[in-house]
Amino acid sequence: MSKKIYFLLFLILCLSFSLSACDDETDENSIDKKSTITSSASEGESWVFYWYLCGSDLESEYGCASLDLEELGNVTLPENVTVVFEAGGASTWYNDFDPEVLTRGVYNSNGMQILEELPSANMGEPEVLADFLSYCNENFTADHRAIIFWNHGGGSVAGASFDEIYDFDSIKIPELIQALSATDTGSKYDLIGFDACLMATIDIADACDEFADYLVASEELEPGCGWSYDAFIEKLTENTSINGAGLGKIICDSYYEGCCDILQEDAATLSVIDLSKIHELVKAYDSAGAEALIMAGTDDDSSYFNEVARCAYSSENYGGNNDSEGYTNMVDIGDFINNNIKEDLLPASGKRVLSALDSAVIYKVNGPLRSDSCGLSCYYSYDGSYEDFMDFSELNTSPAFGYYFDYMLSGEPSEEMYNYALQAAPKEYLEEDAISELSPVTAVNSGELEDFEIELGEDGFATLNLGKERADNLSGIYFQLAYFDDENNMAIFLGEDNDLDSDWENGIFKDNFRGVWGSIDGCLVYMELSDENADYQTYAVPVLLNSEEYVLSVSYNYASGEYKILGAKKEIDQNGKADKFLRQLQSGDVIEPIHYVMPDLENSDDIQTLSVDKIIVNDDTKFEETKLGDGIYFFMFEMKDMRNQTYNSQIAMFNVENNEITLLN
Repeated sequence: MSKKIYFLLFLILCLSFSLSACDDETDENSIDKKSTITSSASEGESWVFYWYLCGSDLESEYGCASLDLEELGNVTLPENVTVVFEAGGASTWYNDFDPEVLTRGVYNSNGMQILEELPSANMGEPEVLADFLSYCNENFTADHRAIIFWNHGGGSVAGASFDEIYDFDSIKIPELIQALSATDTGSKYDLIGFDACLMATIDIADACDEFADYLVASEELEPGCGWSYDAFIEKLTENTSINGAGLGKIICDSYYEGCCDILQEDAATLSVIDLSKIHELVKAYDSAGAEALIMAGTDDDSSYFNEVARCAYSSENYGGNNDSEGYTNMVDIGDFINNNIKEDLLPASGKRVLSALDSAVIYKVNGPLRSDSCGLSCYYSYDGSYEDFMDFSELNTSPAFGYYFDYMLSGEPSEEMYNYALQAAPKEYLEEDAISELSPVTAVNSGELEDFEIELGEDGFATLNLGKERADNLSGIYFQLAYFDDENNMAIFLGEDNDLDSDWENGIFKDNFRGVWGSIDGCLVYMELSDENADYQTYAVPVLLNSEEYVLSVSYNYASGEYKILGAKKEIDQNGKADKFLRQLQSGDVIEPIHYVMPDLENSDDIQTLSVDKIIVNDDTKFEETKLGDGIYFFMFEMKDMRNQTYNSQIAMFNVENNEITLLN
């Protein structure tokens, strides 16, 4: 299919509004959970938007930026609403913009006008952003000002505005602060918005609170259509006297409606953050980090760190945090802290964080697969990478959590860590539980865990009996499944799951394997856990989609017992850029599931990829559990520690014949 045809199809999808698919709108001057959105006293106030439109591959591949410009052009603007834009950062534009320049334009009551073309420059550089903001502030003023960043996003560490022409360089948080500081007029913006993935983070909010009243951003990936510019701008024109919070609510509601229209509301999130409340949230969050430091320091092993890690794994996290999709290292603050409270891991500070978070997040929308979204995310080192952590540590939103991850990943405490923990931890906690120093962390003994012996019962199930001490030093127990090709002496891996009977208190884990596995139209796939929620789970399934590498996002709903293919996305790239374009499967698409293969069982380091099936997508294509075919299979327990290091148990071999499962060893 040509780019042009694909763009037209996508345009039709995103512009066909079917408002009945979503909840009814409510008044833009009120918020369901709080009455903090108010109108100004006078009517007819003016608004100006500074739209930083870095097209990137979203434009060159799909025409998404041109689509949103066209959406905007569908609205007839009054004289008191103006949109100023700077477009660039894409190797190709679907409209007539020249990719070799930066295009500055304005859309107002006189229509769309190109103001000037500037020499090509990297939109991921703070100086380029600062130049645009200075130009806007000098030439376009209004009663209300808003900045909107349009592009990919990558969360707290990777930032946003990935310029395709300049190796996908992005504006990171320190660079954002640099640009906003250099152009500060002494008057705050009413709103800063990110029409980009993963940017509703406490670090972004902390960076913006000095420069704006409100932040609008998404914790999760956004679909390619992004914000509904025609809908929210048109709604604004009906009452330009609303403040940034009122506009934020309109953006959220219209965005969710747009997601419903293209059937991508399941994992949608968007929130309005009152930036005047961020200081108190940051203070409470940092206090929680200090409390965690001290509690971790009371152990001479890694048990506390691993308990917190289990809370992180069971919390709502965003963008993918596994080997198939890559790692964003972003977790919902509220869900994460609440899970720690349940386990009595943050007894003094946890509830203060939740209270401050509730004050800061004044409105949000979220789909059924993001039911635990609280509106802001924070960093958690899912990948266990010290290099990634070092990038995070430069942000300094919470020095205490910076020290916490340093302590967790290195195992070595410092006097600096200890002194800061005493300074920032809750005072009533310190009166009872202060310690004289932080102990070095003893990591799990890999020699004890690799090839750990399993018990094979007469009932046909395998048991991993670690004991409490070893289990305390692990953050997760899963199982890996592989098919053994006896003829070629090779193993074809099918992936991981967590369908186990787990007794963490005694360190005993028993398989609950039922002889079924995930499949697309009956073809077995490799699947890897993305989200472990009490109500649902999501899986990452690597595939070739029309010969291109993608990862299918698949959900499982415990209540209905059904799987659903949410869409296909590219994995997170080396710059941290998460794919904003969640592609829906279409009839005629060709899916080739990717499996990982060990071609020689004597060389476990040699892992290759293999595509074994071709599936032609049709209207009835679905993901479901399928009984394993006849043959020999490997089952092994996978143990994970807080640094994302994994250890495999001994292998249990079983034979499947006529749906009967028999252990062989």
